Amino acid sequence: MALILPTVDFEHSLMRQGHRLIAGVDEAGRGSWAGPVVAAAVVLPLHNPAIIKELAEVRDSKLLTSEQREDAARAILRHCTAIAVGWATHHVVDERGLTAANLNAMLRAVAALRARPDSLLIDYFRLPDCPLPQTSITKGDSRCLSIAAASIIAKVFRDRWMKKCDVRFPGYGFGRHKGYGTPAHREALRRLGPSPIHRMSFAPLALSDS
Repeated sequence: MALILPTVDFEHSLMRQGHRLIAGVDEAGRGSWAGPVVAAAVVLPLHNPAIIKELAEVRDSKLLTSEQREDAARAILRHCTAIAVGWATHHVVDERGLTAANLNAMLRAVAALRARPDSLLIDYFRLPDCPLPQTSITKGDSRCLSIAAASIIAKVFRDRWMKKCDVRFPGYGFGRHKGYGTPAHREALRRLGPSPIHRMSFAPLALSDS
């Protein structure tokens, strides 16, 4: 099956409606057992007809290797109009729930943009506390270039932070699995117990209701 690459069709549709600064928004770390949810907001120079070519390696971050994501992130940083990252810590996940953490991280990313967008393209979610016009796109990271760029930035920045946590909290393998559930991660939890950055509300750490 042929690989479907993200386009700027959604962005151009908004531009025809009069929008000019359009931010793609996505998050990383939703399913992790440890660490933060990290969101990114990216505004691309949509007036540049060569932007698709310049960001030819940008696609859903899950389809890329770690090295490919780093290369793509450098290209995004080189060509973007504006970029920002927002975080919601594991404490927020535990205390307010995963959806609230996602929305919190995304709102922070949008608010941190140095160029205020006039419309948002968001992977799956809507931000009820944000007054900006929004378009929620199912599987947006594989269909929309701005969202795909945000997915890469969020993933790269989160992975870098988890590698630092591997040094701070040795033995868990955060540099390898980035906090996600793997047999090695489960075994580390069995041996060491939870680290200070584990999500206590997530299996396998969450207490059973029984």
